[in-house]
Amino acid sequence: MPKANEKIETAVADADDKGARLDRFLAQKLPQLSRTRLKALILAGEVTTSGGTIKDPEYRVKPGESVEVRVPPLRAARPKAEKIPLDVIHEDKDVIVIDKPAGLVVHPAPGNAAGTLVNALIAHCGKSLSGIGGEKRPGIVHRLDKETSGLLVVAKNDRAHRSLAAQFADHGKSGGLQRRYLALVWGVPSPLQGTIDKPIGRDPRSRVKMSVRTGGRRAVTHYKVRKIFKGKDGKPVASLLECELETGRTHQIRVHLAKIGHPLLGDETYGKGFQSRASRLSPAAREALKVLGRQALHAYLLGFMHPASGKGLRFESNPPKTLANLIGALTKG
Repeated sequence: MPKANEKIETAVADADDKGARLDRFLAQKLPQLSRTRLKALILAGEVTTSGGTIKDPEYRVKPGESVEVRVPPLRAARPKAEKIPLDVIHEDKDVIVIDKPAGLVVHPAPGNAAGTLVNALIAHCGKSLSGIGGEKRPGIVHRLDKETSGLLVVAKNDRAHRSLAAQFADHGKSGGLQRRYLALVWGVPSPLQGTIDKPIGRDPRSRVKMSVRTGGRRAVTHYKVRKIFKGKDGKPVASLLECELETGRTHQIRVHLAKIGHPLLGDETYGKGFQSRASRLSPAAREALKVLGRQALHAYLLGFMHPASGKGLRFESNPPKTLANLIGALTKG
């Protein structure tokens, strides 16, 4: 007899399933549950056949075998719900797309246990979160730095989380996934359009920084110069780039652009040696950069395949006012 609020899911093996691993078999037959979740349920003794409880994820199923999975009720999410205003671009039963403001941390971590996007989503989505890995929490499949603004998609259930995670792991090779950013950088990259293919890993000299290094994970950024801005002396001083990610490493765009000698305006972490260039800007541009108070990076375009319908979705976001003001001031020179 199932316990209160406990669900019983049943999967029957056919001839084609002969010899399949139990966890893989169940993941195929019960797509509403992730393989990770199913493996945890197997190990917890929540999976049975006519022969009794099976606790081995590698157990090989037999044709005609009926497998029952007891699914306990979802646990409350560990991060607490917090009513934090969100700019919701799109929402349905599977996903939610947020235009994240600069200054908002995506996920709770040491030093940021509260006041994050996850805390806000738990409060905003409420009962529509049907569970990620057994918890009523949003599924984060990609992140934006705290001081980077722009578009971010979050899964609301296991099936959506699995689909989106696969798309991001595939880096858009199968089509559908697109991630593009607007970046203001010092100087003008040469050539005006190119690809930066340099591995990124944790900087050995700083726990909070990443760097291009041998042995790091492959990282690929495509860029294109959209506009060149001149300084008070009439010479190029900065440029507006469109960057497209082929991979998604921590601080990837910031690290790559700094490596080729064109760090982001306002990036105190990766562009420390470039602050003096602000003296070449007009007074209005210098003031706009000061007001921005962060790296000039905005995730303006996000495209992906909807986890349920398979339909391609594409969203765009205008730069926030402070960044738009800086672009305007640079344009005027």
